Amino acid sequence: MAQAYTPGLTVAESITIRKERRLPLTGQVKVSVGDVVAAEQVVAETALPGNVTTINVAHDLNVNTEEVPRLMLKSEGDSVQTREPIAEHKALWGIFHAVSRSPMAGTVENISPVTGQVLIRGPAVPVELTAYIDGTVVEVLGDEGAVVECQGALVQGIIGIGGEAHGEIMIAVDHPAQPLTADLIVEDCRDKLIVGGAQVTLGALQQAREVRAAGVIVGGIDAAVLDKLLGETLGVAITGDEDVGITLIITEGFGELPMAQRTFDLLTTHTGEQASLNGATQIRAGVIRPEVIIPHPSSAEVPPEPTITELSVGSPVRLIRDPYFGVLGKITALPEELQKIETESLVRVARIRTESGDQLTIPRANIELIQQ
Repeated sequence: MAQAYTPGLTVAESITIRKERRLPLTGQVKVSVGDVVAAEQVVAETALPGNVTTINVAHDLNVNTEEVPRLMLKSEGDSVQTREPIAEHKALWGIFHAVSRSPMAGTVENISPVTGQVLIRGPAVPVELTAYIDGTVVEVLGDEGAVVECQGALVQGIIGIGGEAHGEIMIAVDHPAQPLTADLIVEDCRDKLIVGGAQVTLGALQQAREVRAAGVIVGGIDAAVLDKLLGETLGVAITGDEDVGITLIITEGFGELPMAQRTFDLLTTHTGEQASLNGATQIRAGVIRPEVIIPHPSSAEVPPEPTITELSVGSPVRLIRDPYFGVLGKITALPEELQKIETESLVRVARIRTESGDQLTIPRANIELIQQ
C-alpha cells in the first residue's frame, strides 16, 4: 500500500520543543548558548523606529517652499516637544507673525526646501523578546535572537486567538463534556490558564477577562460567540494579534464539541504546573497551530518522543473540513484507487469510523493525524 502523509495535530506528554525567538530588527541578544532561561525572561531587545509625522511648514507660515530652511528654529537631528515652535516667520515689521509647531514629541528628521515640509519622527519603541518557554538556549541567532529548547508536554489546538501568555493550569470543569460557563470563573482564576470542556460561553470569556485570567483552553466554541468576542467576523489570515484581553485556544472546533479525553487527561495531569500558551493560528500555507507547552522539570524522567508521521489503519484523526469539521475518529481503510467526490474530482480517500460510530469516506486532504 502506498504511504500517505498528512499534517499532524500533536497531543504529547513528552516531546522536544524548540522555539526560535527572533527580533523584528537587529538588536542586542542578552543570553548565550547553554543558559537556562525562564519563560518571561528577556532574551533579546531592540528599538523600533518611531512613527513619522509630516508638517507642512510652508503652508503654516504662508511662504514659498524654498524659504522654509532659513525660517526653521530647529535643525535636522534636533529634539522637539509637543506644541514646541519649529519654524517662525515675521513680516511687515512684526505685524505679520506666523509660527509652525510640532504636533508631537520627537526628532526633526528632514527639512525639505522642495516641498516645504518637515518630517518629525516620534520616540523609538522599545521591544523586549522573552524566552516564551522555560528551557535552555541552544543557539544564538547573531544579533537577532536565540533558539530555546525544552522537553515537555505539548497540546496543539485547531484554532486560537490572542498572543503569548503564561500561567498555572487550572481545571474548571469536572469532565471534558461539561461547558465552561461564567459561574465557573472565580477570582482564583486570576493569572491562570483555565481549562474547560465542551464549549465556552461569551459570558465565561468576559468573566475570564474581568478576573484577568491568562488564557482559556476549551474543546469548542460557537462561531457567533467568537465573532462577538472579536467585535468582527474572524477572517482567514493568521490570528494571534487580536487585542481582546485574553488568549483562547479551541482544541476541537466550532460547536459544542467535548474536549478529546486524551487532551483533557493530559492537561489534568499537569494541574497547578506552569505552562506557556499561544493562540497564533494559520490554517493554510505555512501551518501554525495554537499551542499549550508544559515544560518538564530538568530532573524528570521522560518517555520516548512520538514518531507517528504517516496515515495507517487505526491512526486517530480529526476531520478539518465542513460538514464534519472537528469530528474525531480512526482510519479503518486507505483505498489505493482514486475515488470521485462531490466536486467530480478524483482523489485519494480514507475511510473513517467516528467516535459516534458513523462510517465516512473522506478525502485525505481533509483529515489531520493526531500524534500521540
